[in-house]
Amino acid sequence: MRLEHLVAVVAILSLVLGCQGSGSRAEESTSSAAPGSSLSEVVATGHDLSSPFVAVAEKVMPAVVSIDTKKEIETGPMFQFDEPFGRIFRDLIPEMPRQRYEVPGYASGFIFDENGYIATNHHVIKDAEEIIVRLLDESEYQAEVVGSDPNTDIAILKIDPDKQLPVVKLGDSDAIRVGDWAIAIGNPFGRLEGTMTVGVISAKGRSALSIVGGTPALQDFIQTDASINFGNSGGPLVNIRGEAIGMNTAINPLGQGIGFAIPINLVKRVADEIIKHGKVAWGFLGILPQEIDRDLAEALGVEPKSGILVGSVVEDSPAEEAGLKHGDIIVRFNGEPVGDVDQFRLKVAETGVDKKVPLEILRDGKIKRIKVKLGERPTEVARAGVKHRSSRWLGLDVDGVNGSRGRRLAPEGVEKGVIVVDVESGSPADEAGIRPGDIIEEVAGKEIEDLDDYESAIEQAKEKDKPVLFLIKRNELSRYVAIKPGH
Repeated sequence: MRLEHLVAVVAILSLVLGCQGSGSRAEESTSSAAPGSSLSEVVATGHDLSSPFVAVAEKVMPAVVSIDTKKEIETGPMFQFDEPFGRIFRDLIPEMPRQRYEVPGYASGFIFDENGYIATNHHVIKDAEEIIVRLLDESEYQAEVVGSDPNTDIAILKIDPDKQLPVVKLGDSDAIRVGDWAIAIGNPFGRLEGTMTVGVISAKGRSALSIVGGTPALQDFIQTDASINFGNSGGPLVNIRGEAIGMNTAINPLGQGIGFAIPINLVKRVADEIIKHGKVAWGFLGILPQEIDRDLAEALGVEPKSGILVGSVVEDSPAEEAGLKHGDIIVRFNGEPVGDVDQFRLKVAETGVDKKVPLEILRDGKIKRIKVKLGERPTEVARAGVKHRSSRWLGLDVDGVNGSRGRRLAPEGVEKGVIVVDVESGSPADEAGIRPGDIIEEVAGKEIEDLDDYESAIEQAKEKDKPVLFLIKRNELSRYVAIKPGH
């Protein structure tokens, strides 16, 4: 490559880097150098060829903190056996005394208010006996928990130093675009303090993630390829201006270049509520929502993602009081169409407590309009005659709940339905996620009281060449599952 071409490439790259900003279009050039200028001309015009990320590091790093926690855990019994073997082995093997151990933890956070308020993750400080915050200048402070929200995995801490604190300016996560610069700052692996990694916004609106330490119910994550590692949790994800656009929260340990951050606008909302009230009040409907996939859509006779299927209704919930029933399809919530479960759950939560909301539901092929008064979301939401016969279909081996095999698996108090005692590996039922211990309450819309009802229902379902709709109860919650014969 000729020298003048090389100089031109360098000038253009530096110009692009200097212009880009997260969440808005490039505003103005930071240089007056022309692409065809010689190296001496570029230098003469004062064009800065240094990395634009240096200024971001200098601006943000002083406000990023290390968070050291101490948690105590207690060891349980070394051996556990179900009855009647438990009683026998407890007599033979003396129980080891319980012991308590102190377990250290390391993570990150960032100061967002000059009064000493610090944002981090709920899973970072959960059950911590002591929390120490350390700044970049090595000063240390005991931190108090102002409040914490498991539903979003956000916690707010406070320190009271006798000096002015640096702060991270909060940006606008609604304005970010895929492809914008994304810069993660934190303390990976506990002791690599002040680490910066650079990438881009890879995607927005990610959900259904499982997070080590506790999976939040309300998810709307930013995905980035800026390297995030253990210990980065709670640190800021910033744009090219050094404004926080997210809080680093989760990684994919099986892949590279896949990290997730909570949008800063959600962090701001939670922080405001916690600082004012000590907690966050989220709206609560009280259903198990299910997304309508292709198999469910075919079984229900509707279009995929044409609404939210009500898998079950929580007892004494706003949904029950409003008259919602399992099998209803919520088509519109507060006037807006719905179809994605995670977005629906977040929409309900953000609507707020005691708000009256109109719903459009599809029931028995007809649209019905009702109103529901939302409640407050709890911290943890819970996601007849004796028969001695069994029936097998779609890879399912079932028995009556009072059958010779069924009563060994049936929960106490269950009087009707049939229970799954075995699932054939690789069968349609196995692929649909059915497991031993599941209770079948309905087949193809027919309520199942016992094995007679079940066998009658499956005989009729066998005649139809489409997915069969099962209502399955597991751990006190019911949900619909569509099983496609021969799939």
